[in-house]
Amino acid sequence: MKRLLLLLAAALLPASLPAEPGPPHVFDTTKVTGWTGDPSDWTVASAVAASPTDKVWTKVTPGTGILLNGNAGKAHDLVSEFEHGDVEAEIEFLYPKGSNSGVYFQNRYEIQILDSFGKPADKLGPGDLGGIYQRWDENRQPKGFEGTKPSANAAKPPGAWQTLHVIFRAPRFAADGSKTANARFVLVELNGVVIHRDVEVTGPTRGGLPGEVAKGPIRVQGDHGPIAFRKLVFKPL
Repeated sequence: MKRLLLLLAAALLPASLPAEPGPPHVFDTTKVTGWTGDPSDWTVASAVAASPTDKVWTKVTPGTGILLNGNAGKAHDLVSEFEHGDVEAEIEFLYPKGSNSGVYFQNRYEIQILDSFGKPADKLGPGDLGGIYQRWDENRQPKGFEGTKPSANAAKPPGAWQTLHVIFRAPRFAADGSKTANARFVLVELNGVVIHRDVEVTGPTRGGLPGEVAKGPIRVQGDHGPIAFRKLVFKPL
């Protein structure tokens, strides 16, 4: 099954990609480095325990190996020095009850992280765990539009480590700078379950930087509740 999904991704990525992609970019979880702006309110730990009933950590063990947004879950967003075009990502994360975060590819297109455990599949929306978040325009009604909900609820309970596997295709541009193809989430898996296949994103999702680019940074949302990461690996394609 894994081989079939990778063949699908290969078919959707352009034939002109190099045969030998660059090495994976692995974010350091032993210290808070590789991020621009003000990452000083993020920290590292060797272990965390998350409340199953409240939006708090119940224990943070000193050490390294886990990156987290402090004890209160109110930190600046992290924006990477690393920039990417087409990329394959492996992300492992953990949160307490009711928490909320997100990962923005190219600082523009968000995969939502939200405690959606137990929510019926027919009630899911783009703002649930693994959803591709809505776009937003203050001058239209409704203001929120597009966005793609996950096809299944693969969320684990609060306090459990969870995994996102994402294959992202960057937008394409002509020599004059005009866009010739939209960004796409070729594949998104949550905890081993495929929840998106070949989803086109016509522009930045809500909260993303305006404009579109061939390469941009990763952004991790840090101000919507406690979130911890033990793996952030991005392999250029």
